[in-house]
Amino acid sequence: MAATLASTILGFVREVVYAKFYGTSWELDAFLAASIVPVILFGVFNGALVTALVPLFSDYVNTDREDEAWKLASSVIVAIVVVLSVCAALGALLAPWYVPLIARFPHGHGATAIMMTRWLMPTIVATSLAGVIGALLNAYHRFAAAALQGLVANLCIVAFVWFAQPHYGAYALVFGALAGAFAQLVAMAPAFFGLHRFRFVVDLHHPGLARLMQVLGPIAIGSAAGQLALFFDRFFASGMTEGTIAGMNFAVKVVGLPQQIFVTAIATVIFPLFAGQFALKNRTAMRRTLATGLQMVIFLTLPSAWGLCMLAGPIVQTLFERGAFTPQATVLCAQLLPYAAVGLVALAANIVLTRALYACGAVKVAIAVSVGTVALNVVLSILWLPSLGARGLLLANAVSQTLQTVAYVIVAARLLGGFHLRQIVISLLKVGACSAVMAFALAAVQVTRTPPEPNTIARVTNLGEHLLFGAFVFLGLARLVDSEELQMATALILRRRPRDLVPLP
Repeated sequence: MAATLASTILGFVREVVYAKFYGTSWELDAFLAASIVPVILFGVFNGALVTALVPLFSDYVNTDREDEAWKLASSVIVAIVVVLSVCAALGALLAPWYVPLIARFPHGHGATAIMMTRWLMPTIVATSLAGVIGALLNAYHRFAAAALQGLVANLCIVAFVWFAQPHYGAYALVFGALAGAFAQLVAMAPAFFGLHRFRFVVDLHHPGLARLMQVLGPIAIGSAAGQLALFFDRFFASGMTEGTIAGMNFAVKVVGLPQQIFVTAIATVIFPLFAGQFALKNRTAMRRTLATGLQMVIFLTLPSAWGLCMLAGPIVQTLFERGAFTPQATVLCAQLLPYAAVGLVALAANIVLTRALYACGAVKVAIAVSVGTVALNVVLSILWLPSLGARGLLLANAVSQTLQTVAYVIVAARLLGGFHLRQIVISLLKVGACSAVMAFALAAVQVTRTPPEPNTIARVTNLGEHLLFGAFVFLGLARLVDSEELQMATALILRRRPRDLVPLP
């Protein structure tokens, strides 16, 4: 979590640098549109491979077949380099045909997006390879090296944009993304090769490869379905006023902060744990692990969502309003932020629930739910776009994600022979009540206080005071209602078991 926190903080520094130099300009819109194809391909290949490979790899390791596990992993890594290199070359070659279908920009802006797309294509290879290597390290419970890859990537991006922007303009974004993609791969190399297991082999007759291919296709479809939601967001937003894509991007990045700090760390640790428990056919342990993961997600994200809604203006102003990011851009992002924050709890819960379903081998069911979610998202986006604009796109994401959570819970209950639903509902009620009171307290404080001076120190101080006050109110109320999640969080921080924690039945 510490490594993820450091990476997330630097990721926010990256967004602040973006805002300083580009604001909500068409150049940033073009870069975000150009990056959508590499992001989709990375999400499909890397998401599918990691999701399919980790349970299979853990099965080999947990059944004392480590040599076979590494023959499989080595074959997959070599194949990634070859296959995705070909995909990157084709993506660069065909960019003039498909980029205009993604981003409906004027001619000059569209040409820039095409060129940026071509430059960004090699990142598919680097980021996908880094994702698989990170997953293998996580399977050995070596989480720090994989978690630090984001820190290295963001550091490269910030440095390139800061120093290269005066010379290369918007292309500094592209060069920074390229450097960051390959830097994160280099950062994990010592830990990965320190395992002394990888070897340059391709065993096409490995039995695990056949098993992998059986599930890889369906998972790839599910991963593609998830990435299509991002594609449609960018597609719809590209036809709106200049800066809409950038404004949505900044709002989503702010909402993603608690997810990146807390939920990603929980999901990273919990996935190999699920896989190991499933390999040992320990359904009781899986139910308990899933319940604990969801309780912590609720405890961390529900008050965060309320806080983001109540402090949208001060947060956006403090983080981004400088340089090319004007007060008008602040208003735009602050209006979008609450609509993005509404779906934070569901988005975070789905990360944990997806890990559980895939670890149980319920690939087809999870994919069907994912495809249905994307279809619903597109329909709601089309319905709400005329009246709500970009807010409708974000609200459609939130509603579809929430319904996806409900569907995942039903599937998980059937797979695991039960679900600690009562405990989860109690968590929602307690944490929700504490969060709501905190939100009203924040609203009251904002009414009584005068706006801060228009300088960074005053804004940071003002926002910090609001955040500390909100945290004090929430934690005090959580203590008052005897929140089990507060005990869990305290125990995890102090690295000990909570004495008063009663096991679930």
